[in-house]
Amino acid sequence: MYKLVAVDLDGTMLNSYGIVTENTKETIKKTIESGTDVIIASGRPIDSVKIIANEICSKNFFIAQNGAFIYDIQKKETIYEKYMNKAKTLQIIKLCEENSISYSIYTEKTIIAKSLSHNVLYYYKENLKKEENKKIKITIVEDVYEYVKKSENEKYFKITVCDEDKMIFNSIIRKLRKIDGIDVLDVSHMSRKLIKQGTEYIEIAYYYTEISLKDVDKWTALQYLMEKLNIKKDEVIAIGDNLNDKKMIENAGLGIAMEGSTPTVTSIADFITKTNNEDGVAYALNIKCLR
Repeated sequence: MYKLVAVDLDGTMLNSYGIVTENTKETIKKTIESGTDVIIASGRPIDSVKIIANEICSKNFFIAQNGAFIYDIQKKETIYEKYMNKAKTLQIIKLCEENSISYSIYTEKTIIAKSLSHNVLYYYKENLKKEENKKIKITIVEDVYEYVKKSENEKYFKITVCDEDKMIFNSIIRKLRKIDGIDVLDVSHMSRKLIKQGTEYIEIAYYYTEISLKDVDKWTALQYLMEKLNIKKDEVIAIGDNLNDKKMIENAGLGIAMEGSTPTVTSIADFITKTNNEDGVAYALNIKCLR
């Protein structure tokens, strides 16, 4: 019997409109009631993951910021965190500014950016549909470098870099990889998300990478949690779709990829479920945990 299921959000549990369907919620509830815990393991900011964890009635733990952060829901406390210091964050900001490329910084409290574009635009549009207390905090500032430089006691968990042009994007990736002490996620495909514009949904597409402290990833965070809970890797299921899910899908007792996942993830998965728009998480849980 599997004791723990770690599930990614974007492209996995959430459909293209950023929603967890009622069918998926009900299946997760049944899975938890059957004795298999379901936790979120996402690259999203902390507050966003906390809200969705509550929505799906996941009551024990969640992993946020691509594995840089673990939260104990019952005790309402952080039990694990790994973040970049200010000097390293400023070094990355300086490089992005010198190359005129879009970036955003994920802290414990907010997402810092210069404008509403790419992933920040998606979160902003998502906020328009939410109650005030469920919105992701976004801080738009003219000079991010100076803003971070003057900030005190801030934790910088992740930096996302985005561009529509593949040549420009690949150029910044090569430069980022020369910086010591960080990991740069190797993403070769475009992120595609739907945002609502008036009465219509419009696709936004861009190349992106995620930068975190070295050796920060979802699987490392999961291993910490497994040790704490005395759970073996063979008792763990990991479900995801993107390269930041690769290590946990590859190393879990059962690694599940969504249909349409990035090819690298599909190639190492033990099982391919349906797409996120076809309730692929619910489908996988029904087959692997509820039968």
